Amino acid sequence: MKFIDKDLVSIQESRILMERAREAKGILSGFPQRKLDGITETVYQAISGYEKEFACLSVEETGYGCVEDEFRQLEGFPGRLMKELRGMQCVGVLSENAEKRTKDIGIPMGVAVVLCPAESPAAAIIGSALLCIKSGNAAVFVPDIRAVRTISRVIAVIKTAAVAAGCPEHAVSCLETVSDSGCKATVEHEEVSVILNLGVRKMLSACFAALKPVLYGGTGPSPVFVERSADIRQAVTDIIDSRSFNYGMMPGAEQYMVVDGLIAGTVKEMMIAEAAYFMSAEEESRLLSLLCPGGAEMDEEYIGKSAVWLAKQAGFELPAGTKVLVSEKRYIADRNPYARALRCPVLIFYIENDWMYACERCMNLLVQESKGHTLVIHSQDEEVIHQFAMKKPVARMLVNTPAVQGAMGLTTNLFPSMALGGLTAGMGVTADNISPLHLVYIRKIGYGVKHMEKPKSYGARNDLKQLLGELIRELNDQ
Repeated sequence: MKFIDKDLVSIQESRILMERAREAKGILSGFPQRKLDGITETVYQAISGYEKEFACLSVEETGYGCVEDEFRQLEGFPGRLMKELRGMQCVGVLSENAEKRTKDIGIPMGVAVVLCPAESPAAAIIGSALLCIKSGNAAVFVPDIRAVRTISRVIAVIKTAAVAAGCPEHAVSCLETVSDSGCKATVEHEEVSVILNLGVRKMLSACFAALKPVLYGGTGPSPVFVERSADIRQAVTDIIDSRSFNYGMMPGAEQYMVVDGLIAGTVKEMMIAEAAYFMSAEEESRLLSLLCPGGAEMDEEYIGKSAVWLAKQAGFELPAGTKVLVSEKRYIADRNPYARALRCPVLIFYIENDWMYACERCMNLLVQESKGHTLVIHSQDEEVIHQFAMKKPVARMLVNTPAVQGAMGLTTNLFPSMALGGLTAGMGVTADNISPLHLVYIRKIGYGVKHMEKPKSYGARNDLKQLLGELIRELNDQ
């Protein structure tokens, strides 16, 4: 049997894809927005009808998530994104000020390398491909080793439609032979203009070493506060549905639940009615030993699994239909086992006396653990909402909406995206929901509107203070 060095094959394939992407970007750079829009629309129409295939393939290959939720996501997210993209100007003249005689021109960055996760790979790839095409960038997709078949299949459908609509053949491509060396070679290639990392943390060091702009859309364990004036039933429904969606592995999903003490009893009753299960200390210990053995990072085999399945693996039984496992805590421990993002349906439940104490609790969670990704508040008190908005070091704050769907722009008017930037230090260059405008640079155009006056002769004057005073007055007069 002939020995094949997978690393060498992957590196060679990477180089070929990047050279072809370089040629494609030159063609794309000449496309007006109208033509890019036509290609984007064609791709969107082409993927319609593949939702069930992509959902089944994703869950089957990766072992992550729920087929029904993947299907719902693939049905809803691309349409919401396209609604936002239609009519958006990304390349060419973006704005013009006739009075000041200035213009902003959008220029594609060139070649985007997109690092793809194993969690919800189909929706992530579709969203990223639409952003890249809309903004006139060639895109090279690098799959997680666990999702190669899924991502390759999605890219094949996208590429066929794009080429049929007039897109250069190699404007959309995918690394088929995946290895660490090949991935590293791709992000470090000289043709890379921007790196879009959709939450692949293990590749962050290589991304930063490439010295290119890095757009990082990761996952953060989000706090949610339920304040006494909230619509309690709606808040509980939103939180349980969001945390259990796709078995808790979506970006921005609630992980820490802080509840006003005045309504805590009612909230707990409603949570149990909504299929949440409050664990005993022994059950919690068993679960943590399963998820994070020895206090290490979360075992990837337990990402995106149902609450019932996780409990069974940990050695205890749950009522059929349980959606979320809940751990009730009084304090944030120095070595908090829940400090990292647990990409599974687990909630940590805190009770605070009032909104001010809750505000401090959320602050601690954001600074120490969530790293400023997403915060949710359920309240009807606009002053409390305002105080949270003003004080929290967070990329996005959501009000009276489920975190997953709200952060993605499905139940809010935030830009619809599965790449959610955070405020974590060193994790990327933006905290926004990634849009096509993050994939262009803005060229500033300024027309001459005045002539510089010749400098006055100051002769032998040497009074520095007087000279500076006259210069300042002249500048103010202008």
